[in-house]
Amino acid sequence: MPIDVRGLGLLRVFVAAEDAGDEWNWVHSHNLLNAPSWQGRHIEGNLGEYLRGISEAWAWLAAQGLVAVRPDQSSGDAYFVTARGRALVSDSDPLGRFHAEERLGVDLHPRLEARVRAQFLLGEVELAAFAAMREVEIRVRELSGASESTIGVKLIRDAFGGGGPLRQAGRDSGEQDAVMNLYAGAIGLFKNPSSHREVDYSDPLVAAEIVLLADLLMRLLDQYP
Repeated sequence: MPIDVRGLGLLRVFVAAEDAGDEWNWVHSHNLLNAPSWQGRHIEGNLGEYLRGISEAWAWLAAQGLVAVRPDQSSGDAYFVTARGRALVSDSDPLGRFHAEERLGVDLHPRLEARVRAQFLLGEVELAAFAAMREVEIRVRELSGASESTIGVKLIRDAFGGGGPLRQAGRDSGEQDAVMNLYAGAIGLFKNPSSHREVDYSDPLVAAEIVLLADLLMRLLDQYP
């Protein structure tokens, strides 16, 4: 079983224990690693390997910041489930959300970093994707000098189309059209629908990739004077 699956399974145990009023710490969690506690239970394969797997899962939880040392306890063995850990456990797809957050572990464009990442980590993945693409639209408007009333795909085609202020004369006409279509497609598919109706990305990885696409588009816009 992959370590992330093991870790999230163990995390559910910790959350349930905390909610039940049990004090979970490393010494207490050794009950999970103590061979006598598994007597009478049916475990396929080698018991030692199974317990090492649990120990690895604990180490993974700590490394990912899903559990942390309690600051109100003198013992360094006292742990609690972090806010991020609880958010993951409460999500309908904790593993998917974890991998989506990891996908956004890179530095985002400065105009996306603070607000978009915060929304994503709060679980508002649809709003994060929309905000990222809206920032692209705003930047195109700034660079092209278009009016506030010009929005969406029309804004993109006016800016990058023939005679547009962002049409780069030194490039091949096919490349110029490709740039226009790239931005128009991104705005038309990922920004415009969210402007008019609620969009639900059942897979948070899709929302993460939309944010990363917006990041790329913003960095390409940085090359314009």
